[in-house]
Amino acid sequence: MSSIRDRQEGFEKKFAMDEETKFKAMARRNKLLGLWAAEKLGKTGEDADAYAKEVVRADFEEAGDDDVFRKVRADFDAAGVAQSDHQIRGAMAELLVTAVEQIKTS
Repeated sequence: MSSIRDRQEGFEKKFAMDEETKFKAMARRNKLLGLWAAEKLGKTGEDADAYAKEVVRADFEEAGDDDVFRKVRADFDAAGVAQSDHQIRGAMAELLVTAVEQIKTS
């Protein structure tokens, strides 16, 4: 019985670790997306960093990526930045790959 319990605990630890890694990757992706969007919006320095933090916070509104996408989409529309939905979602996908790579090497 002990080996089954040990195995179960191992699976639970792996699941928790995987979830933590996923959370970190998404947060990093959102920060990178915020910096990417800030550049498109003409923000630099502290303004760009502050905007990136706003994008990260936007992800806590609901599960999934739609809240982050809506924030960036609305900000682009308000500022007249010409980026299609496809371009924004493409950047989100590319930056997730970058974020995962950064986490693996850190």
